[in-house]
Amino acid sequence: MPLPEFLYHVPATLNEACQLMAQLGEDGRPLAGGTDLIVNMRKGLISPKNVVSLGRIEELNKIDHSGGLTRVGACLKVSDLVRSKPVSSRYNALRLGAGSLGSPLIRNLATIGGNLVTGRPAADLPPPLMALGARLLFRSVSGKREVPLQEFFHGPGLTAIGKDEILTEILLPEPPSNSGSGYIKLGVRKALEISIVNAASFISLDRESGKIRSARVVLGAVAPTPIRAWSAEKILIGEKPDEELFIKAGEAASEESKPIDDFRGSAGYRRDMVKILTQRSLHIAFDDLMSNTLERWDEKNDHAHCK
Repeated sequence: MPLPEFLYHVPATLNEACQLMAQLGEDGRPLAGGTDLIVNMRKGLISPKNVVSLGRIEELNKIDHSGGLTRVGACLKVSDLVRSKPVSSRYNALRLGAGSLGSPLIRNLATIGGNLVTGRPAADLPPPLMALGARLLFRSVSGKREVPLQEFFHGPGLTAIGKDEILTEILLPEPPSNSGSGYIKLGVRKALEISIVNAASFISLDRESGKIRSARVVLGAVAPTPIRAWSAEKILIGEKPDEELFIKAGEAASEESKPIDDFRGSAGYRRDMVKILTQRSLHIAFDDLMSNTLERWDEKNDHAHCK
């Protein structure tokens, strides 16, 4: 189906884009990668009279790490996330989630912000970003607004973004030195797969006791929105990480999930997979933690030898 007619706007600055969105109101849609917007327009699901391209706004396409915070521009391509040193060295779950999103062609077009604002329950990036404690920064003519990612999703396709707002940045706190994160998904195809279930985990350890100080477990594709598995997190905190503990956390996460039957899998199958994928994501997070610890130990020794 051909695209419907629309006016195409290409603002050069963020202020100009915000002014356009305010003027156009319901008749305007922002365009980043276009992997969802253009497809939905071709299908006749939406027909905006105006499309506002954000591609030329430089500040939306950068990653900056300073002051204990990583700021990721909302229009950054997913493929750039995969290659980013600030991401790969600090945020393992996000690196894995970005690397599993669609095909290389899709990753070269899709943006991190687009994967969030579509509000899809099975999207790859929300669970790892939630597990990492991400916050979202929005801009409009009224100013700036910051929202925790876990408060952003209201239902399938429904989010907290205002009609005239533009998602500008994803804010990621610096992970504690003794922490790690992981992500894993289950799909039906090796390429372009939509998750049947996905799971992300974050854990940090107390250095003296070796017990889990903090934990976040986030599930996707098993509820109307990505969800925190609070009961699993409660089981993890204050305990030493081992296989038995991760099994208990997986069982708790499975009980907390609210999957549905659809063509990709039954609710019962999804619950079983939640248990397994939660365990595996925790193992990945723990392996990442141990790898980070060894790297810091090596750096410390190298520094000592240089004295």
